[in-house]
Amino acid sequence: MSEHIAILGGGNTAFATAANLTLRGFDVTLCDLPGFGHVLDPVRDTGGIHLLGVEETGAAKIHCVTTDIEAALDASDLILVIVPAYAHEPFALACAPHLKPEHAVVLMPGTLGTLAWATLLRERGVTGITLAEVDTAPYVCRKTGPDEATIWGAVSGLGLGVLPATETGRVRDRLAPLFPGMQAYPTAMACGLSAMNPVVHPAGVLMNAGRIEYSHGEFYFYEEGVSPSVAKTIMAVDAERRAIARALGYALVAADEAFYRAGFGPRGDLWAAINGSRMLTQLKAPGSLESRWLTEDIPYGLSTWHDVGAQYGVDAPLMRGLVDIGSVVMGFDGWTAGRSVRELGIEGMDLDGLNAFLQTGDWRRSS
Repeated sequence: MSEHIAILGGGNTAFATAANLTLRGFDVTLCDLPGFGHVLDPVRDTGGIHLLGVEETGAAKIHCVTTDIEAALDASDLILVIVPAYAHEPFALACAPHLKPEHAVVLMPGTLGTLAWATLLRERGVTGITLAEVDTAPYVCRKTGPDEATIWGAVSGLGLGVLPATETGRVRDRLAPLFPGMQAYPTAMACGLSAMNPVVHPAGVLMNAGRIEYSHGEFYFYEEGVSPSVAKTIMAVDAERRAIARALGYALVAADEAFYRAGFGPRGDLWAAINGSRMLTQLKAPGSLESRWLTEDIPYGLSTWHDVGAQYGVDAPLMRGLVDIGSVVMGFDGWTAGRSVRELGIEGMDLDGLNAFLQTGDWRRSS
């Protein structure tokens, strides 16, 4: 009998993951919120998703396509939430009434979304749920048609963080058949601070803003846009990220090494890793500045990291500058639109309290 997996979301990675796992023999329930049911209509109409690229290929007949969150959660105790960070809250609120202690919810990726989910669920009286996140999407992929997706590359050694950390082994064992080579971080906080998109995208997009607006994204972002100077700026952002992590007790690898370990490109400095990447050099820039590469990676990435750093005594002036400039470009305040330490449920926690919470998931023990 095939194992059942529930995937929540209807975007690039949700489609690619649903198709790839289906072709590998899993029964997938693909679910989006009712307001986004039109995204799933083409899959219902054709009965599946056609997958192209370097993983499994062919017509993937999805086991179940629905907008019924309760039915999706009843279908499996393993829930993969593959949506942008700004969609985490509506999905958490939709899931809250139907979650059971046996569920494991995995945000792909999370960018500290596990802590935000824990706060939202606790406020609604839902406790005892295992929450997890990964440090990046499992594939470099895009929707290339209404019922079609293309995978250009798979991430090797996908990183996992679990809340509570005591459940890490169980969740990793459950995910290992789906995503081989998965590596565990000590906590969900360490995983959330290891996301690469907020390191690369805001600096890269803002430094290419004129070209993006002029060409409507008709250039190869990584190959042409991440020049040596842009790469230097990205690595300076990365140094601030790692300083915040060190203050919390984590020794995280630098972005250039992380790109190599993920299989994106050869070992070397960031520019060399990116320019030697078969998968990244195929990706074009966003078509406009109204892109997730700013609207997600600033308020749910840089702004959040900066807030965590400030609480634990680490200054991050470059992150602060990028959030300030990005707020002008985006037309809204990147500081207030996303997650602060309050939304993460850790406001005012000292390091001992934070570590206790991350290990046990019990907010009361950290107070």
